Amino acid sequence: MELFDVIEKRKSVRSYEKCKIPKEDIEKILKAGSLAPSGRNVQPFEFIVIDDEKLIKKLGEEVQNCISEASVVIGIIADPSQSKFWLEDISATTENMLLAIENLGYASCWIEGTLLPKEKLIKELLKIPEEKRFIIILPIGKAKGEISKKTKKNIKEITHHNFYGNKYF
Repeated sequence: MELFDVIEKRKSVRSYEKCKIPKEDIEKILKAGSLAPSGRNVQPFEFIVIDDEKLIKKLGEEVQNCISEASVVIGIIADPSQSKFWLEDISATTENMLLAIENLGYASCWIEGTLLPKEKLIKELLKIPEEKRFIIILPIGKAKGEISKKTKKNIKEITHHNFYGNKYF
């Protein structure tokens, strides 16, 4: 698929059908994440691949129900001691991974908001060191049914030229 087609097609999916996701596809998703830009190329992130059904179910119960339906879950772990830009870095990493997931024919959703209040509990569950941050989970599977894409703002409404308020288009 062409890059712009993947960007246009990508959507947040919260309802999955279980499917077999080959290790080679997981590796491609992880590689896409590892290639994201990061401040000073520090790369203050690590990944955790979760395919144990009991762990996935527990994550779903604790964080967000849709996670329970995923075939595989990838978590993004950040090390704030490595860079003051760690949040931006894991955001870029996450977007690369979401695009790779879409390109490979799977569905996912960037889950952060419901994870934040449970971060300490989930870090203990997954044995993630206390000094690390764990605030993004990507459940992966096949979309269950037809998923409608949310409308995005038109670039003509949000783009300025040279000065704020001076329309580009």
